[in-house]
Order: sequence, then structure tokens, then C-alpha cells
Amino acid sequence: QLQASGGGLVQAGGSLRLSCAASGRTFSSYVMGWFRQAPGKEREFVATLSRSGSNIYYADSVKGRFTVSRDNAKNTVYLQMNSLKPEDTAVYYCAASLSTLPSVRAQAYAYWGRGTQVTVSS
Repeated sequence: QLQASGGGLVQAGGSLRLSCAASGRTFSSYVMGWFRQAPGKEREFVATLSRSGSNIYYADSVKGRFTVSRDNAKNTVYLQMNSLKPEDTAVYYCAASLSTLPSVRAQAYAYWGRGTQVTVSS
């Protein structure tokens, strides 16, 4: 089970840190990803990282502004979001995959959290 938290309302240029806590004892076995879905749009990839956290990929739209990390001892993955823009407004979801490599495809992720709303005002 995945539970995302940390969303909220922030002004453009501000920062938020999302957390996603996972239950169970095999968190380190999962590739983790963050996706987002804005109103009227399809779900899109944001970031993903390997089981050890050593391989990380970002969507071009967030590269240089967002940082994904994980703490396997705490069963938690994080998404630090800086320099937020109004177009970052969306529901953010964390997801877990048993793939051996990080993936940008939502279909690779079998487990999804409920999502947390991020709203960036201009």
C-alpha cells in the first residue's frame, strides 16, 4: 500500500516536498515512480528511480527543478519540487514497479497510491 502526502497550495516559485510511504517489508525490491495528472489531461511521467536509488530519470518538464530520492530504511520515496510553476498543478501519484529497471511508462507500475493535490498559483 502506498500513501502520498505533502501536497498543498503554493505560489509560483515556491517549493513543496512530497512523500510516499509504503507498507510492507520489500520496499527496496521496487522501482518507484512519480506521475501526475492535471484536470482534463492524461497521466504523465514525472520521475523514477531504481531500487537502490542510483539510477534516476526525470521528465524534461521538471528536470533541474524536481529531485526524487528514496530511503529504503524508512520505506519512503520523496519528490522535492522547487521553482514550481502553475503548469505543475496536478494530482501527484507515487507508484511501485517490480521491473528491474526504472520506467517512464505508467503501465510498468502495478501499485499506485491515492495521490496528493498540488496547486501552484500564479
